[in-house]
Amino acid sequence: MKITRRGFLTLSGAIGGGLTLTSLGLNLSPTRAYANELGKMNRIKAAKQTITICAYCSVGCTLVCSTDKATGKIINIEGDADHPISEGSLCAKGAGFFDLTEANKHRLTKVLYRAPGGAEWEEKAWNWAIPRMARLIKNARDKDFVETNAKGELVNRCETVAHLGSSNVDNEECWLMSVKCRALGLVYIDHQARI
Repeated sequence: MKITRRGFLTLSGAIGGGLTLTSLGLNLSPTRAYANELGKMNRIKAAKQTITICAYCSVGCTLVCSTDKATGKIINIEGDADHPISEGSLCAKGAGFFDLTEANKHRLTKVLYRAPGGAEWEEKAWNWAIPRMARLIKNARDKDFVETNAKGELVNRCETVAHLGSSNVDNEECWLMSVKCRALGLVYIDHQARI
């Protein structure tokens, strides 16, 4: 990085002033946070830029994914200013795309189970959870499946199992989930976005 004489003097003055203020007991944590943000911006500028499409709705906003060249991990996702409709702005789901990547250390990576009436969560494996869910749904359908209503009309429905869709799925996944729910005979089908 090439530095000019004026830039050198400005930087030296800022460092000297910062050291002086620190010795007086002033809190410089906001300044450090701002400096860290500048470091992130420099990392983004040096990162590999990849364009992708948000599939949550039919608008199809384009996203710019910044990937660190050294580690190959996504370090930032933002809207594409060249998109003809969104012009770089994103809805809440599109803006939260970064939290769905491996960069989010708090994303769901294991099954957490709490027994009925229990207070503690237990870690379980997926190969335990999926057969259990399937068995509980089958038991509920076998026990509570209604073939005809009080009038004797054919209804073929299960009224004891409900499905709540997620706002983090795209249109095609929503369609597949609704088809699956209707095939199971569910009538209580709702979506998180409506609630």
